[in-house]
Amino acid sequence: MGAVIISPLQFVDEPVEIVERKGLGHPDTICDAMAETFSRALCREYRNRFGAILHHNVDKALLCGGRAAPAFGGGAILAPIHVYLAGRAVSQVANDHLPVAEIAVESARAWLRANMHAMDAERHVKVHARIQPGSIDLQTLFPAVGSRDVALANDTSVGVGHAPLSPLERLVLAVEKRINGRDRAKRNPAWGEDVKVMGVRHAEAVNLTVACAMIGQHLAHLDDYLAEKAAVAELVHGLAIEHGFANGDVAVNLADKPAAGSVYLTVTGSSAEAGDDGQVGRGNRVNGLITPCRPMSLEAAAGKNPVSHVGKIYNVLAYEIAQSVVAASNEIVRAECLMVSKIGAPVTEPDIVQIRVTTLDAVPVTGFEKRAKEIVAARLSDIPRLEDEFVAGAIEIF
Repeated sequence: MGAVIISPLQFVDEPVEIVERKGLGHPDTICDAMAETFSRALCREYRNRFGAILHHNVDKALLCGGRAAPAFGGGAILAPIHVYLAGRAVSQVANDHLPVAEIAVESARAWLRANMHAMDAERHVKVHARIQPGSIDLQTLFPAVGSRDVALANDTSVGVGHAPLSPLERLVLAVEKRINGRDRAKRNPAWGEDVKVMGVRHAEAVNLTVACAMIGQHLAHLDDYLAEKAAVAELVHGLAIEHGFANGDVAVNLADKPAAGSVYLTVTGSSAEAGDDGQVGRGNRVNGLITPCRPMSLEAAAGKNPVSHVGKIYNVLAYEIAQSVVAASNEIVRAECLMVSKIGAPVTEPDIVQIRVTTLDAVPVTGFEKRAKEIVAARLSDIPRLEDEFVAGAIEIF
């Protein structure tokens, strides 16, 4: 392992904080979900056939929005959504051919059926697989099938994470997750999965702007729409109070003009039906948020292989390391972790790890060096566990 550097973090509580989350049905999140679901399906198929995960990176997906005519009591899709799944994957070993394109299409449809309650996975969405064999030089960075060798990093990349989440970060995350709770399709069927939350804190004042696609099939007229919109606002107000923002200002579907008959009405519960496009990596980071006031990686973790792609592995590790460092001592109030890989080096041996910490009463960080290095070493040795959890879908990466 390369150097592990512990340094002080001079944290200033800035007067302005901005936090965003793109919800489950946002076109960008749909792309992330389809890429990651495809990777997990490939991993399972590789393991079933060969006993090990083979090289793949299917982290490229593009959603081209369709056309729709939403209406109270129903509506229609005039042109379907098109999703293009692209990337590289081993599709043949000796004489054994893997149906990679079929896996891509079916995994995408399975995700839509499980997560988009008003979207028809066959009629409303057309999925196109554009997968090619992987680069030979990158394939060689994978352990041979049946070996116990550690995979070699297939990129020179950066992972970054911070902890703990701020009160506003926790609130923004909670708002989208509560709106898109698993019982929502039964309790609030008019609420679409395309939810976007923007939180802005100016000093102690907090403004939350929420976009929530409404589904015309479950709304008889405008009054029903306005009642559902008010219910979303009430839910968000309650969550703001729970998170310590009693005077938070909440706006839902701010672009609505009810008097003119212009409201956020959809057929499928997603703006993807009406020309809003999406792409992998344009949405949430591995902590589920977009946090421009914090250090962020530009890596798209979704769809990258969980064995050798440090753009995925290190971002999750950095987040976990930061959380563990904060949990290790009551005197550490926040931490940031930065990890850099070197292509061709073992994934368990980053080139450098920097941990920056803020301590109570400016306690010197040197007293935490030993424990921080132990945490880093433990997390790096635990990478095989991450692989299994990635495949099982137990780690949220968007």
